[in-house]
Amino acid sequence: MGKNERQAYLKAIRTRYRRANKKVKVTILDEFCSVCGYNRKYAIRLLNQRAKVRKKRRTGPKPIYASAELLIALKRIWFASDQMCSKKLKVAIPQWLPFYETAYKALSPETQDKLLTISAASIDRVLKPARVKYGRKGLSGTRPGTLLKNQIPIRTGFWDVTQPGFMEADTVAHCGNSLAGDFVWSLTMTDILTTWTENRATWNKGAEGVRDQIKDVEASLPFAMQGFDCDNGSEFLNWHLLRYFTNHPSVTSFTRSRPYKKNDNAHVEQKNWSHVRQLFGYDRIEDPSLVALMNDLYANEWSLYQNHFIPSMKLLEKKRINSKYIKKYDVPQTPYHRVMASEHVSDEEKERLQTVHTALNPFILKKNIEKKLRVIFKKVKVTSNVRQRI
Repeated sequence: MGKNERQAYLKAIRTRYRRANKKVKVTILDEFCSVCGYNRKYAIRLLNQRAKVRKKRRTGPKPIYASAELLIALKRIWFASDQMCSKKLKVAIPQWLPFYETAYKALSPETQDKLLTISAASIDRVLKPARVKYGRKGLSGTRPGTLLKNQIPIRTGFWDVTQPGFMEADTVAHCGNSLAGDFVWSLTMTDILTTWTENRATWNKGAEGVRDQIKDVEASLPFAMQGFDCDNGSEFLNWHLLRYFTNHPSVTSFTRSRPYKKNDNAHVEQKNWSHVRQLFGYDRIEDPSLVALMNDLYANEWSLYQNHFIPSMKLLEKKRINSKYIKKYDVPQTPYHRVMASEHVSDEEKERLQTVHTALNPFILKKNIEKKLRVIFKKVKVTSNVRQRI
């Protein structure tokens, strides 16, 4: 008896054997061993096994985005853009693709077409094995400033967000696991309308140091600053800043958020992760000489990289339906494109920005960012790994 015949015979008598009583089982087993020539113990094991169910092969069209060239290119762009979400990545791909050849090699026309037409849901599926989750949280370094709470009003309404120049500000502590001692702080300032964001480092967030970095950020903005909103930290609520904004020619509003209400500064709070923690992680930076190196990175490559090539989404509408919140976002855009679309930015400034943008290559910017980070982290005791290096 051949193998196929034995398999068919086993399949025919297995159900009958399982349903039989002990006496009938002995008869069936004797017959099975006699016909197939099996050892009695092996025959019992075969008869008691469950029949293997063959899985049906998946039917339907072949996967469209399964080529190795597409997977490698998509993953490289994703890592170079700091692992942004699929909705932003879909918008960023057409901006990054023209520079891909200079950083790696030319892609086939078919792969380029697929990268330009791939949906956000397909990007999620393709990148699912490569996604990395981050879970660490930092310490809060905001300490209440009590001196000027009566002089600096709480922002109770909404600004005119049809114009750029209304900024929210916050600080991030590079303190590691302890707020004790001296260390570097990062200042984050973001424009509500365009999401244009600038960062600067300062030593110990002293009042004069923070004021000087705010002046430096203001000088680099492609629009005039009209409003400044901050939390209740002592680095903001002090006489130096109050005097500076009181005598400022264009800033008409200097306000603060409600105590312990982070949502009042939601625009800048979300940038603390994307613009500071993703860059420097949660390690303690306690070398004063690193402030100049960090500011060199913040003011040059990092600002150009984030504002010209990383899209952001803005919340347009939020509704509560029963127990669920339904959120509606606008189409992801880079801060550069939002500034260029604003009618309140001068033509001269737009022309200057366009000249700068034309000369940029995101892959080269990313390479220079990594090079400067290696120099900085040589002087930092690294204990966390929140960023994926290329």
